Amino acid sequence: MEEDLFQLRQLPVVKFRRTGESARSEDDTASGEHEVQIEGVRAGLEAVELDDGAAVPKEFANPTDDTFMVEDAVEAIGFGKFQWKLSVLTGLAWMADAMEMMILSILAPQLHCEWRLPSWQVALLTSVVFVGMMSSSTLWGNISDQYGRKTGLKISVLWTLYYGVLSAFAPVYSWILVLRGLVGFGIGGVPQSVTLYAEFLPMKARAKCILLIEVFWAIGTVFEVILAVFVMPSLGWRWLLILSAVPLLLFAVLCFWLPESARYDVLSGNQEKAIATLKRIATENGAPMPLGKLIVSRQEDRGKMRDLFTPHFRWTTLLLWFIWFSNAFSYYGLVLLTTELFQAGDVCSLSSRKKAVEAKCSLACEYLSEEDYMDLLWTTLSEFPGVLVTLWIIDRLGRKKTMALCFVTFSLCSLLLFICVGRNMLTLLLFIARAFISGGFQAAYVYTPEVYPTATRALGLGTCSGMARVGALITPFIAQVMLESSVYLTLAVYSGCCLLAALASCFLPIETKGRGLQESSHREWGQEMVGRGTHGAGVTRSNSGSQE
Repeated sequence: MEEDLFQLRQLPVVKFRRTGESARSEDDTASGEHEVQIEGVRAGLEAVELDDGAAVPKEFANPTDDTFMVEDAVEAIGFGKFQWKLSVLTGLAWMADAMEMMILSILAPQLHCEWRLPSWQVALLTSVVFVGMMSSSTLWGNISDQYGRKTGLKISVLWTLYYGVLSAFAPVYSWILVLRGLVGFGIGGVPQSVTLYAEFLPMKARAKCILLIEVFWAIGTVFEVILAVFVMPSLGWRWLLILSAVPLLLFAVLCFWLPESARYDVLSGNQEKAIATLKRIATENGAPMPLGKLIVSRQEDRGKMRDLFTPHFRWTTLLLWFIWFSNAFSYYGLVLLTTELFQAGDVCSLSSRKKAVEAKCSLACEYLSEEDYMDLLWTTLSEFPGVLVTLWIIDRLGRKKTMALCFVTFSLCSLLLFICVGRNMLTLLLFIARAFISGGFQAAYVYTPEVYPTATRALGLGTCSGMARVGALITPFIAQVMLESSVYLTLAVYSGCCLLAALASCFLPIETKGRGLQESSHREWGQEMVGRGTHGAGVTRSNSGSQE
């Protein structure tokens, strides 16, 4: 016994700067430190300082606090087997979304010729998908905030799967128009997979993981083009629609493994379910759970639109809406322009061809050739380097500068298309433009869940996604209808829109690089799980988590 007590006296007592919420004296709170004293053991303390933005080491996960928040637990458990499984499952949803989007650029010229559709009906076939997405994005965000991330995601995926397969059996144009609109209504909920995914990721891994999920989007677009190369000549567009729904089917089967977001459960007062989810993640990752009682920083209403327009978030919301609008407007515009430009050979050939067939251009059609499919595949492959470039710069430049850089590069490539370049240079410029505009989209998907608190995160992402669909809704009439009047005006519209989006990115008031996810809108932004140095020692917190 004496020997054990002697060894115990030799152990250092560790002093922590805390990460969660704890009931303590005012003196302790004011200093931001808390001590563990053992009777008979020396009182000398060894301080453990955390750098700004540093995560708490696993071995020091809340040993002295009697309370902790979900963010503390997620940081302490870290990234492991559970997150890898979740990455694949979220990636399947993302891959399915990409395939449903990419099919529009393949389906449009096919039906244009097969059903002898005028150009405005071809554009409407594309737009109706985005009408559905736009009208449902906020609804899915509300469902996810009110009834859970998992619930909203499951319903949207099953809806999209059902109407996606059903649209393959459409007998006439009006039927496929309605059914593809219903498909778009379901796709509007797929971005909620990012909300669920982000809420299970530790701070250091969040940006990289969300960007790596975008690899599945790239895989989906490439897979759709490859599928079209083999299916379209022999089986036709109906089989292409059916086979494109396979990733949705896989996700629908596997999504029952998904847990509900622990952040959502805590916010809705279901602490026991949140604890069970966190214990499950800790078990799968082989990591310890934090000690103490799980708390929420403050109970508040969820999913209220007015919360997006509080003085703190008003400018962020408005600027993000324009950024998302510009992203989708330019990205899908480029996808639709690519097939038009490849069929013509270059911008100058397209312009002269439009003049030559001006009298009958609304019914003139050309099927996509094998060369068109291959060039489409090359430009689609650009999304992979787009992910890598964004992955490399987003934690170096920050989220805002990354988005601005992507928009400026896209705008420059659009202006260079004014020159009468050959097919090889055309392919290269389209490759670079698509790489960077997809990179801008990826950066927006990282930034948006980080900037909003848990109570409005799904709604914030949903409304941004809805604004993106507005841009995607308009873009077919620019890329397919305006293109017939003026190629150069069309390119100028896309270039100008992205320059304005670059400015909007720079004016965003909050940079989320190195910040934890915000639990409550009533707490000073970015306090959660940011390692504090000596400059933070004087900040006083109440037990509710709001700053005094």
